[in-house]
Amino acid sequence: MFSRLLFFVALLLIPGVLRAEETPVQKAGFAKKLTIYLAHGPPNACGAGCDRWIAIEGEIDREAAQRIRTFLFANKDRQLPIYLHSPGGNVEQSYGIARFLRAHKAIARVGRTIVPACSTGTQIDAACLKIKAAKGEVEAELATRNAMCVSACAYLFLGATSREVAPDSVLAVHNSKLMFVVHGHPPAQVVADFRRREMVSADRDRNVFLAAMGISHELSDLIKSVKFEDLHVLTRPELYRFGIDTRPLPETLWAVEKETRPYVRKIVQQKRADGSAFRMMEWRLFCESKDRGRLMFVREFEEGAAGKTTVLMMAGATKTVAFGRSARFGKYEVWSEAVTSDTVKAMLAAPHLQIGESPPAADAKLDAKSGVKSDVKSDTKSGLATFDIGTTGLDQGWTQLLASCPAATAAPKPASPLPAAASPGVSAVPAASPSP
Repeated sequence: MFSRLLFFVALLLIPGVLRAEETPVQKAGFAKKLTIYLAHGPPNACGAGCDRWIAIEGEIDREAAQRIRTFLFANKDRQLPIYLHSPGGNVEQSYGIARFLRAHKAIARVGRTIVPACSTGTQIDAACLKIKAAKGEVEAELATRNAMCVSACAYLFLGATSREVAPDSVLAVHNSKLMFVVHGHPPAQVVADFRRREMVSADRDRNVFLAAMGISHELSDLIKSVKFEDLHVLTRPELYRFGIDTRPLPETLWAVEKETRPYVRKIVQQKRADGSAFRMMEWRLFCESKDRGRLMFVREFEEGAAGKTTVLMMAGATKTVAFGRSARFGKYEVWSEAVTSDTVKAMLAAPHLQIGESPPAADAKLDAKSGVKSDVKSDTKSGLATFDIGTTGLDQGWTQLLASCPAATAAPKPASPLPAAASPGVSAVPAASPSP
């Protein structure tokens, strides 16, 4: 009886800690303590006109909320976007941070901040963490590919009033695990009853929190169905349906992919009319020579739209790339066309590029000079479904490609369906263990 009394006293003095527990794979590459710092990158690093952001990364520890509050209170610019890269951690702390972000109408995105000054080690070694902890701005680069905000980090993310999950980053959830200290040797049934009551209370707290953040109760139901040993990566339709990221056309910035043959890549997810599904699309721009590039367009094959055989990309009113014959690779369709240096310049100068899909009926004639269908030039609304994609990052990416591109050639090489070393697959889900 006395030992049982001690047990209940211990429960009162040492409250349970709720964690959305991580697996060892998730923890790889993350600091054991949540880190926050101000980062400064090249022009347009975090979007058009944006070169400064707040980085929050690492595990959410028991003192994280207070550090976040202290940092953000001292920061005068409340509209800087916050980029999150975290495997999760303490749930109560994430709730507290989320409510603070909501009060400050924060902008949150999922992204990895990479500090070049840490290149001699990792992004989480002692020397690098010291650089990030220093006062002032840290010179950095930003990437959404392979970025993740999972487990308790997802709750933190929901606190922002503006939320963006890029097509190549991940927001993932699972159920939490209750961690508490037991003193003495209480009966197993007593421990089980306590655990059950605490988990019911945790479910109730989560429901209240999600409702306050304006998120559909469906997310709570989903979280309860996922064991804490597992992870459920939220699909684009789920992000949209739950009210987390309701953009109809989420897109990445153009970014250089340093493959055997480097290229500049952009990924877009396009919402279908009812919002029940999104179609993945990708553009890759290669440098074939100083005066010629090659533009590849990849998209998921849409069974109901098999008749849409031609795709156009318009850069302003004068330059157009007309994609003709496509190839099928699994669930993807691939187009590839050579583009002149003048067309590339027009692409770089345009604030956005217009993408159009035309049905076979409009495929009869192409304008001899520009390759544009005459009826499209006169009325883009007739027989042409269009949407715009941004060009942020394209100029910087192309400049990098030119540095290693061959000299200008006298005549273009025959067009090939796919550039060498280019896979048609669209990678939208990062590896389980991101590089630090």
